[in-house]
Amino acid sequence: MAKRAAQPGKLCQTGNGPGHIEVRRPHVGVAVLTASDAPHLNRPTNTLVGSQSMSNMHIAGSSRRALPAALLASTMLASVGAAHAADVAATSSSGGTTLGEVIVTASKREENLQKVAVSVQAIDTKAIKQLNINNFNDYVKFVPSLQAQSGGPPNTTTVYMRGISDGGNGNHSGPQPSVGTYLDEQPVTTIGGTLDIHIYDVARIEVLPGPQGTLYGASSEAGTLKIITNKPSTSGFYGALDVQGNVVDHGSEGYVVEGFVNVPLAPNAAIRIVAYDEHDAGYIDNVPGTRYFPTPGTTIDNTHFAKHNFNGVDTFGGRVALKYDLNSNWTITPSVIAQDARARGVFGYEPSVGDLKVQRFAPDSDHDRWVQAGLTINGKIGRYDLTYAGGYFNRKVNQLSDYTDYSVAYDQSYGSGAYWIDKNGNPLGNPQQEIIANDRFEKGNNEIRLASPSTDRFRFLVGLFQERQTHWIIQDYQIQGLSPDISVTHQPNTIWLTDQNRIDRDEAAFGEATFDVTSHLSVTGGMRYYHYDNTLYGFYGYSANYSSHTGESQCYRYPNNSFRDAPCVNLNAKVADSGETYKANLTYKFDADKMVYFTYSTGYRPGGVNRIATIPPYHADALTNYEIGWKTSWLDNSLRWNGAVYDEEFNQFQFAVLFPPNSLTGVQNAPSARILGIETNVDWRATEHLTFAAGAAYNDAVLTADFCGVDQSGAPLKNCTPDSVAAIGAPKGEQLPFTPKLKGNVMGRYTWDMRGWTAHAQASVAFQTVTTPALKVFDLGALGDMPAYASLDLALGAERGPTSFEVFVKNATDSRGQTNRLSPCQTCEAPGNIYGLPPSQQVAPAVYVSVIQPLTVGIRLGQKF
Repeated sequence: MAKRAAQPGKLCQTGNGPGHIEVRRPHVGVAVLTASDAPHLNRPTNTLVGSQSMSNMHIAGSSRRALPAALLASTMLASVGAAHAADVAATSSSGGTTLGEVIVTASKREENLQKVAVSVQAIDTKAIKQLNINNFNDYVKFVPSLQAQSGGPPNTTTVYMRGISDGGNGNHSGPQPSVGTYLDEQPVTTIGGTLDIHIYDVARIEVLPGPQGTLYGASSEAGTLKIITNKPSTSGFYGALDVQGNVVDHGSEGYVVEGFVNVPLAPNAAIRIVAYDEHDAGYIDNVPGTRYFPTPGTTIDNTHFAKHNFNGVDTFGGRVALKYDLNSNWTITPSVIAQDARARGVFGYEPSVGDLKVQRFAPDSDHDRWVQAGLTINGKIGRYDLTYAGGYFNRKVNQLSDYTDYSVAYDQSYGSGAYWIDKNGNPLGNPQQEIIANDRFEKGNNEIRLASPSTDRFRFLVGLFQERQTHWIIQDYQIQGLSPDISVTHQPNTIWLTDQNRIDRDEAAFGEATFDVTSHLSVTGGMRYYHYDNTLYGFYGYSANYSSHTGESQCYRYPNNSFRDAPCVNLNAKVADSGETYKANLTYKFDADKMVYFTYSTGYRPGGVNRIATIPPYHADALTNYEIGWKTSWLDNSLRWNGAVYDEEFNQFQFAVLFPPNSLTGVQNAPSARILGIETNVDWRATEHLTFAAGAAYNDAVLTADFCGVDQSGAPLKNCTPDSVAAIGAPKGEQLPFTPKLKGNVMGRYTWDMRGWTAHAQASVAFQTVTTPALKVFDLGALGDMPAYASLDLALGAERGPTSFEVFVKNATDSRGQTNRLSPCQTCEAPGNIYGLPPSQQVAPAVYVSVIQPLTVGIRLGQKF
């Protein structure tokens, strides 16, 4: 039993104010720009936005709501790759409107998207408003290069780009993410889930697919996600208030209240204050049910926990930012952003119970609160721009999870209930488990960089970077009434405890340089030298009286060490390494409107420590990218077609496996994979009133060799037979998980004048093909595939002056688009194999299906001042 009982440790889961300038655009509306935006007025601005395009202009919050129509269309098609269409702004000599310039900062300096040889998708302030984007799930569907693995509360989502996916890992001592996340200049990447930042008063969301190892380093292996907030302006006092109400079919009601104010404090100083409060409606019902434990022979029910729409989420937070111009060359911008999100219930349903229904027997909740303090200093040293960016990030997450499904499945398969006894030595009548989890993150980072003028024939950017993140991990598996003899010391009712401190350190020096060989041909080279040093220290396992294979029975390893309330220290490991990443680019410009480029780039993800003492650390994995892209404008810049074709080699990627003899989750550098893909988008301003946009990404992401597991030393098994692949591995050619071969968007938008109001109507469809929730054959057999689906969004609204309103429908066809399938114990045998239980008492290991939010109807009202 000791060997079998180690299962819980592996988390078996696979699963309009003064100083403003008005710019009137034909048949689009009035945009309100701050005086600081005046330098941009000598070039067309943007109104139609697409996957890789959205204006980078710092438009006041009041202007964001001045153009509710034109942005949404092409943004929804945000496709992976070349530039996507921008706002329509200027009127051509023939009388038609053209697509305007898009400014991005993906390369850590301001650049015209159509002129920079890199794949970027950017959703700007106006597009965010028109797309009704509030959180991660709202914008991921508009970026075909972006994939997400979501199965729990919003903060537990794992992000992938271009199919670089290993299927995730439920253990916090596992690999770092393959996509880096930035909030302004500060990295906020954390293990265990992408930070779900409420999107309001945000200047841009930038998505950079492909390795970004040169400029962004560790965990930007597959790409980088950047959220850039609007900064304070000295141009004048202004602000906005926005209110939304919505109703979810099969669920309850939700709302969003948001507002911001920009206040000049002096001619050279201003402050910006943002606040928001959001309630997301629940749509999963926890319905009455029973579970039978065969070993003690008892039945439990969930009467006290049954509830309709029990998975609601409440999020509130805000931001305060100060801008202070020391002189004409130097500016400092300190800021503090904080958010508190409280989720209840679970976010997947059990098909065997019913549509959007589950049966849970203990509380499920997630409380995630974080604060990010940042300081940015911009200045000049002679001709050169100097930037310093530093930050401190603190995040606390408390979770409660019902683990009854695991308890029942394991007892029915292995009779584990007989080993869970009370203080009198009798089997517990109710041996169900629950997990109490607490995570504490702290991150400090510093970066300084120097850049030459972007107009130089030879231009460069060089910098230094340092980061240190600590993660205190508690995973407490409890069974109420458990005997002190078998519970972990100092932890009453605890059958399994993880109490560890993880520290990840990263230092780097980086640089990129570009030389214009001719007026048409440019060459770019870049390199980043990095060093990482990662440690894992603390305790994991059972009590000494329950298992001889792990936990307290291994306290002898570090007899003089202690950690917090852990009974002892049985884990103290470290891994360190250094290396380089590279980038080379060749760009040819046919003329001002058409260019092609070739890029070779690499990215990496740091190695880490396996908590199993006999298993060596896992090493850094690497991604090599070969990419050919194009950016073109046609028909007097009323039509844009951009795209990229790429070949990416995912070398020795970090993969979670179950290590013998304890079946504990560990990480091994095992298989390699290859991704062949193409991404493209088209934006067309057909008339002054009618716009279309389309974008898509195709990714053929597969293993390039068989993987059939590891031996007790952690080495990949060499004698890989068809049977071993089917039992514990994955065959060559297997599709990487959570990666649809095709994902895209199609949108149309029409605007018109209506009695002094500017009205709009828009429709968009987001779609994707079949995906898988895991890589290994056995897991796929237990979980099944996630079918292809499409989702239709509709909107109808109008605005006049500072007032706007809109009626919207999300997921109008009430699609059950699946985002994950998981089970707490799909490795458990089918129920009844040992005990011959009657059908009425058999409960198969639960499979939970996470889906996109059901049909939602809402109304938004906005007022600028």
